[in-house]
Amino acid sequence: MKTNTAGEFIRSESSFRNWVTVDGRPGPSGEGGFQAAPGRYHLYVSYACPWAHRTLIFRKLKGLERAISVSVVHPLMPAESWVFGDYPGATPDHVHGFGKLHQLYEQSAPGFDGLVTVPVLYDKQRRVIVNNESSEIIRMLNVEFDEWGRIDTDLYPELLRYDIDAINAVVYKNVNNGVYRAGFATTQAAYEAAFDRLFETLDDLEARLSAQRYLVGNRPTEADWRLFTTLVRFVAVYYGHFKCNRRRLVDYPNLWAYTRELYQVPDVSETVNMDHIKLHYYGSHRGINPTGIVPKGPELDFSVPHGRGDAGIQRCCLLYTSDAADDAMNV
Repeated sequence: MKTNTAGEFIRSESSFRNWVTVDGRPGPSGEGGFQAAPGRYHLYVSYACPWAHRTLIFRKLKGLERAISVSVVHPLMPAESWVFGDYPGATPDHVHGFGKLHQLYEQSAPGFDGLVTVPVLYDKQRRVIVNNESSEIIRMLNVEFDEWGRIDTDLYPELLRYDIDAINAVVYKNVNNGVYRAGFATTQAAYEAAFDRLFETLDDLEARLSAQRYLVGNRPTEADWRLFTTLVRFVAVYYGHFKCNRRRLVDYPNLWAYTRELYQVPDVSETVNMDHIKLHYYGSHRGINPTGIVPKGPELDFSVPHGRGDAGIQRCCLLYTSDAADDAMNV
């Protein structure tokens, strides 16, 4: 993991930034020639990774399981990055049979020496990586494959884009990436700065969700799903492993209920694999957890009724007492 001289975690930029488009014309970045078509593109993901998790959710919600195939890496990540292996929920590389994801990067860009990450959107026809930036992949899945998916599901509606982009920027900096900035900080000052920004933002989000059901608009959008993939991992890994322990998620009644509501959206639970999540973080980050021991807890029940109907939002704090929270999640 890369840090600066102040001990702050620095996330590397994604290396491949081409776009799949309906007609194959160039997208906002990169070159053209990647026309949307069923069966042409393949996703490489990890169930453990919150960035890859976004793409799995969009693939489900847009009904693209038949149009875009998937390979899942082993949850344990060696020093050289992601590998394929025999583990429940993991798969072989269905396209090439590679043992290491680096081989896919090397095939696409001979001599590649950058960071090997998931998700990867791969073009089986041209035999190259199209894109490995999750925020861009989900935008492609949202609209470019509508001929083969659910055209009535728009997770980035045009009228809400300004507001979605605004909340995304805050959530990415302070929450999605914020937990990593806390967890991988190498100085006390860097850790505390990230920690404080994280919980200030969670406080703000709790207040926002006490007055409205979703972050933007009257139905889940891209903004909600980008936040969800961090929240669903929060207690299992970020609270302890990344030392983000000012409050548990259940200490935020609206955020906790909101997380459960999103988890209970049809098909979303199939994208959450807590075994892969815990094994990856605790077993792979030996600089933070040298023994590699994976904790048995906590016991999480995301199926508890969320109570976030139109009348339930304001009442959430009153109805969901601390005793009820502890019953739903034994920490």
